[in-house]
Amino acid sequence: MSTYLLVHGAWHSGQCWERVTPSLTSAGHRALAPSLTGFGDTAHLLGPEVGLDTHVDDIVRLITEEDLTEVVLVGHSYAGLVISSAANQVPDRIARLVYLDAMVPEDGESAPDVQPATKATIDRALNSDSGWRVPPLPEMPEPYGLFGVTDPADVAWLRTMLSDLPVRCLQQPVRLDNPAVKAIPRTHIHCTVRPESIRQRPVPAIQPNGTPAQIRELPTGHDCMITMPDELAALLLELG
Repeated sequence: MSTYLLVHGAWHSGQCWERVTPSLTSAGHRALAPSLTGFGDTAHLLGPEVGLDTHVDDIVRLITEEDLTEVVLVGHSYAGLVISSAANQVPDRIARLVYLDAMVPEDGESAPDVQPATKATIDRALNSDSGWRVPPLPEMPEPYGLFGVTDPADVAWLRTMLSDLPVRCLQQPVRLDNPAVKAIPRTHIHCTVRPESIRQRPVPAIQPNGTPAQIRELPTGHDCMITMPDELAALLLELG
């Protein structure tokens, strides 16, 4: 039995995984999909002091308090930063890192280093009335929709779980200075339906542990856990 720890991306909540977790649990595995501080059931904690470090602490605390081992740690989008720093703190508990259409950082990098377009997002937040709120990205014309979701019912459901993101989440750097973290196998899952303006950092052919890159693709938009949950679950089960 594997333990899948599914970490949602910016603006979302753990609710976004609801269509994926049943497939994982019915196959005999454990699946956890918490909401990071400031989202979902912790939305009341949203504030300017919440940042990447807060979310890393969320995941590390869950892993240690639940005494989780052999964890398949999945990070979607922004959460690629979260799972990287979390694995740096508890590498012995992580069986695999899965970067799901995610930011893949190096040590000391923050979001703008991985995706330069977020620099303008940070500047807008700092110059806004609040000085810290980053609102969700707007819906785009098809085929891109709202985070890649185009079905009207699904878009309406997705909107119920979206919240502003504190700008500190995009400003704080990732820590990957523990040599043990390099030994953790990695898998990269890319969603192929994306605007040309959003560019994915190329995956090095050789991963930090010395093995060839493992890359999978899903022919859908960014929020594949909503648009292709069965196909995503099947990919994850291959890793468990």
